[in-house]
Amino acid sequence: MGSKSSSTAVADPRFGAGRTVAVIGAGISGVCAAAHLQNQGLQVTVFERSSIAGGIWHYDDRVPEDPPYPNQAPSSGDYKLSKPGEFAYSTPPPESQDERDGKGHAAGSESADDLEVRFAPPGPCYAGLKNNISTNVLVSSLGPWPENTEPHVSQEIVEKYIQTLARDQAVDAITHFHARVDEAKKTPDGSKWEIRSVLLVRDASGPRLVERLSYFDLLVVASGHYGMPRIPEIEGLKEWKAAFPEHVIHSKRYRKPHPYQGRNVLVLGAGVSSLDICRELEGVANTTYQSVRGGPFDTPARMLPPNSIRIGEVEKFVLGSPSPGDTQSAAGPPILGTVVLKDGQVLDNIHDVVIATGYVTSYPFLPQLQSDTAPVTEAGEDLVVTSDGRMAHNLHHDIFYINDPTLAFVGVPYYVSTFSLFDYQAQALSRVFAGTARLPPKETMRAAYVKRVQEKGLGRAFHALHLPGQEVGYVRELINWVNEDAKELGGEPMQAPSEAWIKDYDELKAKLALSRLFDKDPVEAEAVQSA
Repeated sequence: MGSKSSSTAVADPRFGAGRTVAVIGAGISGVCAAAHLQNQGLQVTVFERSSIAGGIWHYDDRVPEDPPYPNQAPSSGDYKLSKPGEFAYSTPPPESQDERDGKGHAAGSESADDLEVRFAPPGPCYAGLKNNISTNVLVSSLGPWPENTEPHVSQEIVEKYIQTLARDQAVDAITHFHARVDEAKKTPDGSKWEIRSVLLVRDASGPRLVERLSYFDLLVVASGHYGMPRIPEIEGLKEWKAAFPEHVIHSKRYRKPHPYQGRNVLVLGAGVSSLDICRELEGVANTTYQSVRGGPFDTPARMLPPNSIRIGEVEKFVLGSPSPGDTQSAAGPPILGTVVLKDGQVLDNIHDVVIATGYVTSYPFLPQLQSDTAPVTEAGEDLVVTSDGRMAHNLHHDIFYINDPTLAFVGVPYYVSTFSLFDYQAQALSRVFAGTARLPPKETMRAAYVKRVQEKGLGRAFHALHLPGQEVGYVRELINWVNEDAKELGGEPMQAPSEAWIKDYDELKAKLALSRLFDKDPVEAEAVQSA
């Protein structure tokens, strides 16, 4: 990735111990970032729109509101952005109900629960969620898992691990919960980041929203991948949703399998969420169909349970009309219509559709760095997100915004051992922000980015580190770069992954590679397995 700092590099006055940093998000990437930044002597404030740390591992029985159909424009996000001043008070803010300025900040007739769901839409965590990467690999340097933790555990245990790190590393103490960032921009002189946040406040008069402005030297985006549901534009899908709104959902709204008892379910997508839902429906649903496009990152078909049938890509959804002879099963009436696949196959008697087609890369609080119209090939040197919403452009090491590295991201890469990799990103980032590691000159970072685009192409695959050696190589490159500067600048060196971690990681990758090989060439896979 071309990350070595130049021998002629000098200290960057924008960075150094004591600088103020805003971190957006208190999932694992935000907790790691905040903890390591504090450990390096920076003054950190975390903004978390929900009530608790844990990110996507926090289970909430409530579900987010339905997104539009289709839903692909990155600026949409998964919540409605407030307008500047919409929830603002004069300065200083009022101390009591009587002093409020009467601008309508209260929730009115909306319940506190409904307001909270709209303010901070619940995440995609479902009740049966487990980690699909072993806890031996999925671990932060900030603290180990409790003794005797199993390799694969429930979401409650994963959530507790993150929250324990947040508590023990004093991240909770610097986190504003129920604080949503609606806009982040540089001040006119370019010296600070202006953060416009909206707080959900509860008091004796009921819930209300309050706007606050705050200023920071540096900004870290750790808001994750799983905010804005991607709803593809498929002929007839919008009409199916309108006619049967409770029976067509995005996987972000899936919580438990029991509502699908005895029903025929069509799941769109071939990622991990799709596979998990198919597995949960085993023994509950009558038949589960998994529709896939045949992409390079599809989970192997052999991982599906017996009651799931893998089928091809959907061409269109066709609404039907009731017939006098229609009968109802114990599972209730199916959706009146058919699903036509691109291979010509036609499905009927479908009761429910779960759209597990992933999420749109979206940072709605950075509108100046997003475009709903620019194609992926026209990001230029400024945009981070283009209309496809499948990658983050113009980042050095998938972390630092090349044009202005006072803005950084943690958690961008895909197909990685998330907790471990994001922790290493946070360690490197914290040292740069503290001034004990130096970024290369802008032109060097730009050249490295362009080279990587040429090698990997644009889109989701740009951030993928799934091939043998890629993730460990990425981590080692970060470590070598940071530690080279640490010797000169007196910084704390980063520690390399342990041999035990690398062994467990290699075994995990080998198992996944074998599963994919079974899908493509069972004979060769059997030979590899027997070798």
